[in-house]
Amino acid sequence: MTAARRSILLALVSLAMVASAAAEEPASAGDMPMMAAGIVLPRMDAAAGRQLFAAKGCVVCHSVNGTGGKDAPPLDAANMQPMMNPFDFAAGMWRGSEAMVALQRDELGAPIGLTGQELADITAFVHDAGEQARFSPADIPAEVKALMMKMDDGE
Repeated sequence: MTAARRSILLALVSLAMVASAAAEEPASAGDMPMMAAGIVLPRMDAAAGRQLFAAKGCVVCHSVNGTGGKDAPPLDAANMQPMMNPFDFAAGMWRGSEAMVALQRDELGAPIGLTGQELADITAFVHDAGEQARFSPADIPAEVKALMMKMDDGE
C-alpha cells in the first residue's frame, strides 16, 4: 500500500471505525430484554469487551489509556459521550467501514469478524472507564503483540 493511500485511509478511519459483523445465532427473548416487537438487545459485558478488544485485534490500530496502536482514534471512555446510544456507536463504525476494512486487510490480513454479542461487549468496554483502567499490555495475546511489533518495525 502506498504511503499516500495509507494516509488517505487513516484520515477516513479517524472519522469513524468499523466492525465486520459475522453471522450469529438468533437471540431469544428469554436470554435478552425485549426492546420492541421482535427486537432484543444483548447484555453488554465490559470485562468480556476488554478481552475482545485485544484478542480481535482492535488494539492494533486503536488505543485505550495509551495501550495500543496509533493508526486510528483512541477509544478512551473519557472521550466518549457520557450517555450514548450503542446504535450511534455502531453507525459511526459503519460510516468508516470501507477504510477500516481496507486497513484491516492490509495490517491484519483480513477484516475483523464480530458477532453482535462481541460488538455489544466491545461497545461496553470503550464506554467503561473502570474496566479500561484494568486494561494493560498483559491483556494482549502474544500473536497480536507480534503483529503490533511487526507494524512498528514498518513491515
